[in-house]
Amino acid sequence: MTRKAEPRFAQSAHFKEFWEKGMGKRLLDWSGASPTLEGFEALAPLYYQVDTLSDQVVLDTYKAMPYPKASSLISSYLTNDTGPTTERIESLENLLGSMRQRPEWFNTELANVGARLCMRAGVSALMVLRDYSLMGGYEFAYLGKPLIYTGALKKGAVKRLKDTLEFWVLVTRENALTPGSEAFNLIFKTRLMHSYARVEIKEKKKDWDLELWGEPINHFDMIATYLGFSMVFSHGLYQLGIKLTSREELGVFHLWKYIGTLLGIPVEYLPDTKTQAVELFYKWSSIQDKADQDSKDLAQALLRENLESTIQPHMFQRKLLLKLHQSMSTYFLDPPILERLGIPLTDRLGLFPKLNTGINRALQNLLHAPSATSATRLVRLGDRAQREVLTDYRTHS
Repeated sequence: MTRKAEPRFAQSAHFKEFWEKGMGKRLLDWSGASPTLEGFEALAPLYYQVDTLSDQVVLDTYKAMPYPKASSLISSYLTNDTGPTTERIESLENLLGSMRQRPEWFNTELANVGARLCMRAGVSALMVLRDYSLMGGYEFAYLGKPLIYTGALKKGAVKRLKDTLEFWVLVTRENALTPGSEAFNLIFKTRLMHSYARVEIKEKKKDWDLELWGEPINHFDMIATYLGFSMVFSHGLYQLGIKLTSREELGVFHLWKYIGTLLGIPVEYLPDTKTQAVELFYKWSSIQDKADQDSKDLAQALLRENLESTIQPHMFQRKLLLKLHQSMSTYFLDPPILERLGIPLTDRLGLFPKLNTGINRALQNLLHAPSATSATRLVRLGDRAQREVLTDYRTHS
């Protein structure tokens, strides 16, 4: 019998509060969506479905040979279109071959529109990803369980942030996803990393609650993570005064739809618009309990990253960064969520979010300047700012 998720929290207080008063209500107002649970049955099996193609590669490589040898073999495949001449792995060839075939629906021009939006958003994009998408994701208790069970919490948030930032910056540049590129290879390795974590959890963590949490890193949760990079990201920029054209909105979703398929998510479930995305997010959130102690631990680790990172040499600078990110989270997230995650309740209309929004609105006017080069200049400046932050994390992680 096929396992299926149940919308067990659709009548819960936290679900109703989220969608009737809080962040969910703001998503509805922004997107124009009117979601219901109709059609949930078609999505329910995804909670117990995983990327079996990638899992088989892990079983044939990392679980069948010494780790260094497996890594070397995979690198050989990534740098050689035909693969190495010795020790061929059929599952690895099949997976890499399927990813190298660009789908007919993919529109390079539209994806590049989304990439340019990601770049021109500059440092504001990084704050949205950290203080809204990532921190807000911890409200959903079951989504973060793989991080707990793989020991990511103990490894620290600095490296985790560096890895996430590196992934996002590399995959959101123009024409970045060509097979063999640095971004493409990183997506491939990330896909294998997800499978390796899943295989390890299933082999060694006998207390994994399959009924409540689904399969580790299942398709439904992967879709929710994808929505953090597309839907939540776009909404966060909107809240910070960055206007997205209708073409840019479509571009962001198109770009991440392709990235999502490269990561193994079935393409037929990935949305093309913010309305479709919010309706999908509504259904997924009905299977998620509110933040628990594990969620709070992950949130606190993200806050402590400001103090632990050596990017800023002086403690007073690190404490200032901590306050900055707290103010951004209190701007984006609902008070009950902040309380559950242990984030101090600062003024929701604090000085820094106001200042950031004002600057963004001023820069936005450049897009309507007579010179057609103004938007290009914003893209170039934003790209440079994001890469500088990434360089800092690479140096200090």
